[in-house]
Amino acid sequence: MTERFEGERTLMRIFLGESDRCPSGPHRGQPLYEAILLTLREAGCAGATVVRGIAGFGPTAKLHTGKVLRLSSDLPVIVEVVDDEENLRRLLPAVDELMGGGLITMEKAHVVMYRGE
Repeated sequence: MTERFEGERTLMRIFLGESDRCPSGPHRGQPLYEAILLTLREAGCAGATVVRGIAGFGPTAKLHTGKVLRLSSDLPVIVEVVDDEENLRRLLPAVDELMGGGLITMEKAHVVMYRGE
């Protein structure tokens, strides 16, 4: 099936650490980014992407980096999903329940093209 649309959607970004784990539920113990990805898929989102950062810091100001001399086991991870704003807002409580910490942002995005397989 091929779907094509253009228009306004919402981009949700979920910032967390690579070593964060899912605390409860059916995905308990899995990496948090995987649990969030599976939750988004189960909710029928069109798609989501997980991106690993090469460096970053959060509220503690502790630097997480992939440099050889300061190899971190907790690199920054971002889960990105584009969907209708109402659908993403409906999913916020489920995502929030999975997260012990982190940051979620939402912003308007103009979709130029989407093609499903």
